[in-house]
Amino acid sequence: MCQSEARQGPELQAAKWLHFPQLALRRRLGQLSCMSRPALKLRSWPLTILYYLLPFGALRPLSRVGWRPVSRVALYKSVPTRLLSRAWGRLNQVELPHWLRRPVYSLYIWTFGVNMKEAAVEDLHHYRNLSEFFRRKLKPQARPVCGLHSVISPSDGKILNFGQVKNCEVEQVKGVTYSLESFLGPRTSTEDLSFPPASSRDSFRNQLVTREGNELYHCVIYLAPGDYHCFHSPTDWTVSHRRHFPGSLMSVNPGMARWIKELFCHNERVVLTGDWKHGFFSLTAVGATNVGSIRIYFDQDLHTNSPRYSKGSYNDFSFVTHGNKEGVPMRKGEHLGEFNLGSTIVLIFEAPKDFNFRLKAGQKIRFGEALGSL
Repeated sequence: MCQSEARQGPELQAAKWLHFPQLALRRRLGQLSCMSRPALKLRSWPLTILYYLLPFGALRPLSRVGWRPVSRVALYKSVPTRLLSRAWGRLNQVELPHWLRRPVYSLYIWTFGVNMKEAAVEDLHHYRNLSEFFRRKLKPQARPVCGLHSVISPSDGKILNFGQVKNCEVEQVKGVTYSLESFLGPRTSTEDLSFPPASSRDSFRNQLVTREGNELYHCVIYLAPGDYHCFHSPTDWTVSHRRHFPGSLMSVNPGMARWIKELFCHNERVVLTGDWKHGFFSLTAVGATNVGSIRIYFDQDLHTNSPRYSKGSYNDFSFVTHGNKEGVPMRKGEHLGEFNLGSTIVLIFEAPKDFNFRLKAGQKIRFGEALGSL
């Protein structure tokens, strides 16, 4: 009996010694759980970063004592992208020395495959800063506007998705959707808006579709950093309302769009709504990292990427006034606005059931080329 106890003694002591770090870690993690949320994030981030960076799961034993790493999505969302974008915007405004312009712009051209032969001014020394280079204009003949089709591409870019809107959900990329109502915002009964007031009997989609027999369509175009950064009117229509959503400025490249659900609903965006010959029409410019500045040429009151904003808030502005009861008329191909770097354009519009897109998902497209027609 004594020999058995003697044999168990060292084993029990070893077991206690092995369990002691776990007990200490549990106590420490218990202290973390009592912290405020900002303090808890501050203390858990270093461990989380190490958890994802260190090879062979070096910190995975911590999960046995109750610690869980912050998800990669939450970790990315915590990055101050708005602050970084404002800093990038300030840097873009810095005038470059004449001798430095060609090497800096040449590096950008080589990295992103920019075609400077299409630029109205090909001389790189002409652009005083990065902002002017990003917003360069094209030669008039570089982008002929297709006159045979009712809707053209408003910008250069890549087609991420297109088709009919089903169940009030829109695909940002294949298999990843977002809520149409979250993206455009709730409909209101304000008289100067272009859509009818909400009713308990109608779905959100039915509030947008104003004519019997029509369907709701969408098209998502991603602008890469090397693309032409201005966007144009995709059809003949009248803009009656602008809704600005301050928000995050996360990257909108296709890989990130697959990773973060409802990415376009989180990011800052400017929603222009109005009417075309078949009913409701909207164009949304979605901001992204380093694209805090979204400019609409006819809207001098729009200011994006402000230092402070309330999450989930939005600002409405009507272009319908007592002196102008129709709004702002836009002709197909007319200059509409610009980004400071690559981003995303989302078209959501009403059209008859025989409307057909002339696209393939993933194809490259240029401003002026056909999106679809009846």
